Amino acid sequence: MGTSAIILSGGASQRFGGFPKALLSLGERTAIRRIAEVCLDGGFDPVVAVTGTHHLQVAHELHGLPVDLVESEEWFEGRTASVQAGVRAIPEDQDILLWPVDHPFVSAKTVETLRAVRDADAIGVWFIPAFHGKGGHPVLWRPSVRSDILELRPDVPLRSLLPELGPQVRRVTVEDSGVVANVDTPEAYQAAYDEWRRLGER
Repeated sequence: MGTSAIILSGGASQRFGGFPKALLSLGERTAIRRIAEVCLDGGFDPVVAVTGTHHLQVAHELHGLPVDLVESEEWFEGRTASVQAGVRAIPEDQDILLWPVDHPFVSAKTVETLRAVRDADAIGVWFIPAFHGKGGHPVLWRPSVRSDILELRPDVPLRSLLPELGPQVRRVTVEDSGVVANVDTPEAYQAAYDEWRRLGER
């Protein structure tokens, strides 16, 4: 079956004074529009954007793109609640790429690398890109982890599932600092943006 994508954009962006991270500038596009276009150009279907407090702004920004919007009514419970809302909107037999909007600088090549490694690996179920030994986002899941994700409490992080999966968790080495560039503060965003521009906006 095909591969779907969930773009996670449900947070309140408190460290940005409430300005949506989804609307941060990446050249001529916003963060969420760039992520959505990379997923669409890569053939992911469906592409689902999970929203929270900034639903209207995100919906306006994605207008005209074939992206399904899912409003997470429990986004304030924790990131896992928003992930679960997105997973429920995906066909049960599809692999899922989970791409948080606070990692907008990941290259399209990295996304394709994750899929290529997945295609060549019959055992792995959870694929994590790693830059200089540090894991990041987006991650790629097989359908077999779906029930485990949906059974988590909304305030329990997804990484709590990794120990029980053991060798089925694959770390995929990439030469892409964007996978670990978490724009959780204005300073982190500016540093990641400057690096992205220096490298030619991959």
